[in-house]
Amino acid sequence: MNTPCTVHLHQYLAVKRLAACIVLPLLLSACSMGQMAVRGTQEILDSGIASMNRETDLQLAREAMPANLKLLEGMLLEDPGNRVLRLYAAEGFYGYSYGFIEMEDGTRAAQLYRRCYTHARQALEQAGLAIDPETTSTEVLEKATARLGKDAVPALFWSASCLGKWVDQNRDNVTGVAGLGVAATLMQRVLELDETFYHGGPHLFFGVYYGGRSPLLGGDFARSDKHFQRAAEINNNKLLLVDMLKAEYLYRQQLNRDAFHRTLSNIIAAGDNLYPEMALANTIARQRAAILLEREGDWF
Repeated sequence: MNTPCTVHLHQYLAVKRLAACIVLPLLLSACSMGQMAVRGTQEILDSGIASMNRETDLQLAREAMPANLKLLEGMLLEDPGNRVLRLYAAEGFYGYSYGFIEMEDGTRAAQLYRRCYTHARQALEQAGLAIDPETTSTEVLEKATARLGKDAVPALFWSASCLGKWVDQNRDNVTGVAGLGVAATLMQRVLELDETFYHGGPHLFFGVYYGGRSPLLGGDFARSDKHFQRAAEINNNKLLLVDMLKAEYLYRQQLNRDAFHRTLSNIIAAGDNLYPEMALANTIARQRAAILLEREGDWF
């Protein structure tokens, strides 16, 4: 039989349980409010990247990028397991380093490419590659990447691209040069899964990979040319970076001065509206072509 006291006790306990049911979810959601806010900005970030890719004012782009990169890293503090943000950060650091730093300060560019690789590598781990590519044997790495599917393509691509550029800035470092084979293994899997990813990026990578070295050191000019041709086809001959990289690496290594000069001159003369969706990349290509032409006499 319930007395008034026990009735009040049951009511009190019921109210406490109800309060716990209400308050606990609020507390749990409060812990992830930062993550919820970050994930709610996905469409805004996508639009921001599309807008940046269309930019033709290099000074504006250069001044805007650092703040955007720090914003991304701040968001990653709130949501460190966000693979999409990791890839945005990797892409951003790559673009900033390549477009604005590399030709001025190779040491700083190397540091930024390493930072780029750190973000991409974390995304790759989240995509299923638990081993460290740089400390794993080629055979083990090949088997591990072979198990990855299309979902891992972006992380594979940016890991290979960032590591490859870091190596490119550390050519005198034996340890660094060894990383080129690691980058090639990662990118080979991208080529197998989606050759068109990021505007034919895998073909651009291997165009540089085979064209930028003497055949005595593993270069293969014929393979390089085929990769550059395929990258050009994928972009309908509208992405100036394809020809710019071909001149910088393949024609320069072949000591083909006429092709080098002609190709870079054509890039500089190309119209601003050739590829609006990739206007920034094309503007960077024109700027880089002009710098390379200034150095032509040092190389030929």
